[in-house]
Amino acid sequence: MNGLDKITARIAADAQAQADAILSEGKAQARAITQSWEEKARAESGAILAQGERAAKERLERLDSMAQMEGCRLLLSAKQEMLSQAFDAALEKLLSLPQEEYVELLAKLCVKASSTGREELIFSPADKAKIGTKVAARANELLAKAVAPKLPEAATQGKLGAVLETTVNTVTAIAKGTAMLTVADETRDIRGGFILVGDGVEVNCAFDVLVRLSRPELERQVAQLLFGE
Repeated sequence: MNGLDKITARIAADAQAQADAILSEGKAQARAITQSWEEKARAESGAILAQGERAAKERLERLDSMAQMEGCRLLLSAKQEMLSQAFDAALEKLLSLPQEEYVELLAKLCVKASSTGREELIFSPADKAKIGTKVAARANELLAKAVAPKLPEAATQGKLGAVLETTVNTVTAIAKGTAMLTVADETRDIRGGFILVGDGVEVNCAFDVLVRLSRPELERQVAQLLFGE
């Protein structure tokens, strides 16, 4: 091998060594880059997975909360419906009372609602025809008894005593200007009860109105009976 061949071979060997070194370094860098990206990928994958788990957990908690709220809403709605049915049943019970009990109840309501004892009673057409005068008479009897002096028990015994008591009650009521309730000519479209009219003032004692007005006060007691709460 002459000198030129030796130089050429030396250059080729150096070039090969340099190429091998560059290739080796490139492979090492490639491995390092690959490892780095794999670590980043694993880290990001873990973060994404953790974020997904958190999001799924939060979503589940929101759905659970919404389900509980909806359940409470439906339960409350069902309870309100049951309460309404209970008050509707109470109204129907009042409307279906036997006539004697119905008259007595209305008469006592008249006494409570009356302020002068000289008002008019407005009924529904059916009630006016059936029990209007009976209610007015019984209410006047109660009003008269309320203002009359207390007679000795011995004086009120027997038929004669009853007549005496009634006479005293009536005279006392007339003297005090009370116990003069009358049945009005007009009627109203009401479901049971009556409307008391006097001195330009109306007191609505229709049963549906009384039940509606008493509901806020009685609802808690009814709920206790129905639901034990």
